Amino acid sequence: MLAKRIIPCLDFSGGRVVKGVMFKNLRVAGDPVELAELYSSEGADEIVFLDITATEENRSTSLDFVRRAAEVLSVPFTVGGGIRTLEDARSALFSGADKTSINTASVKDPSMITTLSREFGSQCVVVAIDAKRNYAPPQESSMKLFGPEGSRFWFEVYVRSGKVSTGIDAIHWARRAEELGAGEILLTSIDKDGTGSGYDLELIKAVCESVNIPVIASGGCGEPQHMYEAFMAGADAALAASIFHFRKYSIREVKEYLLGRGIAVRL
Repeated sequence: MLAKRIIPCLDFSGGRVVKGVMFKNLRVAGDPVELAELYSSEGADEIVFLDITATEENRSTSLDFVRRAAEVLSVPFTVGGGIRTLEDARSALFSGADKTSINTASVKDPSMITTLSREFGSQCVVVAIDAKRNYAPPQESSMKLFGPEGSRFWFEVYVRSGKVSTGIDAIHWARRAEELGAGEILLTSIDKDGTGSGYDLELIKAVCESVNIPVIASGGCGEPQHMYEAFMAGADAALAASIFHFRKYSIREVKEYLLGRGIAVRL
């Protein structure tokens, strides 16, 4: 059995790690490289860095922190936010990142997924999907609906740090991303982000049943049990921020809990 991965996420803006609720009301949590080094020493399996204002500011990812991170980290790390072109991805990877995460750019131009996969290998291409429940009738009758009659909903893809709706069904988009060459899906529930109420298990289950590539569950983790639930829903990795940044739990505490529940993790 493959070990499940625990992945701290460091959203940063202006050189500092920040964390909000539903992508809003950000508060500062620390220096991205210092926190990443701490998490690496505690047993994180990977680290994800997301430059959350790069797309809105129409700029590429800041590479200074990528180089700094590469100097101190002993675990793989992914860089996202502002990866808009092949050259952006190349710069991030050549600066030391192991993977690149693309979101807005891939929705705008899906062929970018294939381009990056052919150039660097699918293992380097993480397609990030930020999804939100939409209770309006879907545009296509083929979309899968969730929830009881009278409150049916579907999962819609959002871009530009969760600010712009696309009308795209997240389940369909995950399947399409795999077809185009994505090696992994980073799946974030905007509704759950920062709430600490648990991952959106319906979203995770639906995407995991639709693709054959690894899925990283993101958005809503407040305690180790939530990670257990995400893994039982099919996730290959669990991403979390607040519980680590504000020291509610250490990575080792999370892994010991999961191991006790029968989940294979690396200690």
